[in-house]
Amino acid sequence: MTSHFHYAHPWVFALFLLLPALAYLRGHWGKAAAIQYSGLSLFGPLIRRRKVQPGGWLSALRYLALACFLLALARPQQISSTSQVQESGIDMMLAIDLSPSMEALDYHKNGEEVSRVEVVRDTVADFIKDRPNDRIGMVAFSGEAFLMSPLTLDHDWLLQNVSRLQTGSWIGDATAIGSAIATSANRLRNQPGKSKIIVLLTDGANNAGKITPLAAAQAAHALGIKIYAIGAGSSDVAKFPRRDSLGRIVDYVTIPVDIDEGALQQIADIGNGKFFRAADYDTLKKVYQEINKLETTKSTVKHFEHIKEYFMWALYPGLLFLGLEIILAHTRWRRLP
Repeated sequence: MTSHFHYAHPWVFALFLLLPALAYLRGHWGKAAAIQYSGLSLFGPLIRRRKVQPGGWLSALRYLALACFLLALARPQQISSTSQVQESGIDMMLAIDLSPSMEALDYHKNGEEVSRVEVVRDTVADFIKDRPNDRIGMVAFSGEAFLMSPLTLDHDWLLQNVSRLQTGSWIGDATAIGSAIATSANRLRNQPGKSKIIVLLTDGANNAGKITPLAAAQAAHALGIKIYAIGAGSSDVAKFPRRDSLGRIVDYVTIPVDIDEGALQQIADIGNGKFFRAADYDTLKKVYQEINKLETTKSTVKHFEHIKEYFMWALYPGLLFLGLEIILAHTRWRRLP
């Protein structure tokens, strides 16, 4: 909710400039004298001087009343506004391969060699930022699948988890694609969202886990879950860092790119989704952008405004000053005629 003070007719403040002009003109061109006389200067010592000037006080009350009426006419307001967003409800799990092969340096960013996992961190982060109204969770997998984040709208916390994605801390030098799909589907099955989606990214072929990728995809399909599959990595061989027992890079070796495109295509077909092949950094960015366009979040925004009027706070004092001026002009400070 936002709140701010506002004048509905701010142009009225220009009329305040007329008040001093009106007072000046009234002082120079008043009414014609009702009684003509030659002068009373000779009787000055005999006349008792009044301590106040009634005409000045009455004029002051009249101009105060006019100023209050102009302020009321400007209509001071306090506006409180709220926006209510109604979403279509998309729940999405991101399944990301963190097997050791994701360290391969076959992507290029700004002219430099970068690992697959580094590129994935950047592109997945951008994808999450583009979907602020969706509940998104994340599963990381290697030889086994692990829940990195449950479905959440707290995307700042989710992005922190994405920035920590790295290889080397997962069990087994293997790729359990079936386990990743099953774990993701298990988090989506009881969710109320109208659309349930798994975005699977891997750079290899399934060689671990207790469930096959196709069986897991069929189970997800039965739960009404759509699957998008992404094969990450170049199309031939890739440069791979070899490390010693302390994790330091000793040298580089060349490894073959082993993506089971046929299986990934079948997974996407079973899940009524789509298979993408991302052989370079720019292509991977475009893949996530295309998925973002395919799965749009429909929303309706209702805007509510509550307006509290404060013109009475100026109107009532104006009426008071005007009434006081009229009463005094016809009683204590009455003038003839």
